[in-house]
Amino acid sequence: MKQDPMELVQGTLDMLILKALIWGPKHGWDILCWLRDTSEGEIAIEEGAIYPALYRIEDRGYIQANWGLSENNRRAKYYRLTEKGRLELTSRTTTWSRYVRVLARILAT
Repeated sequence: MKQDPMELVQGTLDMLILKALIWGPKHGWDILCWLRDTSEGEIAIEEGAIYPALYRIEDRGYIQANWGLSENNRRAKYYRLTEKGRLELTSRTTTWSRYVRVLARILAT
């Protein structure tokens, strides 16, 4: 029996969005699909959550947005990672990895 999708720890969505953009620009729906596919459906993010997160990290200078055409010839806002965003992703990944190791150690005792 498949479990319910996991809830994200606060702040994790921003890091996952930055990771999704490491390979190049994507629009919001592409980011959602990438996260769903990469997590094999274990992480479910609602459309209503992704766009406020994109605006928030854009305001922080981690990503930049430009309008373009999607694969369906629809106007879409494409987000790309900035250098500041790459540095933030590296920092958050290091912190998150440490967090996971500590939790695993605690839960294993």
